[in-house]
Amino acid sequence: MPLAASNPTRISKRFAALRESGELGIVAYITAGDPTLHATHQFVLALADAGADVIELGIPFSDPLADGPTIQRASERALKAGTTLAQVIDSVREIRKSSEVPIVLFSYYNPVLQLGLEKFASTAATAGADGVLITDLTPEESDDYRQVLAAHHLDTIFLGAPTSTDDRLAKIATASSGFLYLISRTGVTGAKDALPDDLPALLRRARSVTQLPIAVGFGISLPGHVSILGGLADAAVVGSALVSEIEKATAANPTPAAIEAAATGLAARIRSLKEAARHGLSRREVAP
Repeated sequence: MPLAASNPTRISKRFAALRESGELGIVAYITAGDPTLHATHQFVLALADAGADVIELGIPFSDPLADGPTIQRASERALKAGTTLAQVIDSVREIRKSSEVPIVLFSYYNPVLQLGLEKFASTAATAGADGVLITDLTPEESDDYRQVLAAHHLDTIFLGAPTSTDDRLAKIATASSGFLYLISRTGVTGAKDALPDDLPALLRRARSVTQLPIAVGFGISLPGHVSILGGLADAAVVGSALVSEIEKATAANPTPAAIEAAATGLAARIRSLKEAARHGLSRREVAP
């Protein structure tokens, strides 16, 4: 059985509200500390105000194997700025002073181990984080991790992939709480023009093994992607497209004006994706 937090988290409450309305959620990923943690705070509030349903804060790591070039560069910039896991958790505490948007800490396992599992879970929960996704931790190796996080009422989100068998998807789903993150295609992160043809079949396989909400990521960047996913998934995860927006505005010279421009661009993109989600819902409502 999954070791889910005993009380509903902000994540599960938000997905319940989305399911009630029949609307596709938008999960927004950005790399914390790119270009600064102060900017990250501003970006999170802009994303939340624009309608992002869940925010994933990427913890910068020196060897981000699952990430494509865009997020790799963001991690490099954040690390050069001195960003640490402990500082990102402190940023969550600051965000909580003005927003209740669900927040997932998205990390590789090494920074968590360096901080200490119990200390990580305790400080993250106290700061106001709602869940954690560790990209390189398998369900078979996650017992201690899941027990500690569940004790602190943090959701544990795991990744399912196109290469996962039905049995494997079931095991991944059992280890998950909050939602199941389904990777749309093999390879690393990065915005793409089209969704994989076999994605509907993958979603059907995942639906057959779990009642959890399913969020689809890797390659999601356009309103058309969101419109297609409506009725298939519970949420779309948008990452590289947002990180690229930040890079274009701030990489050369991260002035306050550039950071403000990036925040405005992020909000505009989220609004367009939410509008596409609503459009997809209205089309389904009038379909015969």
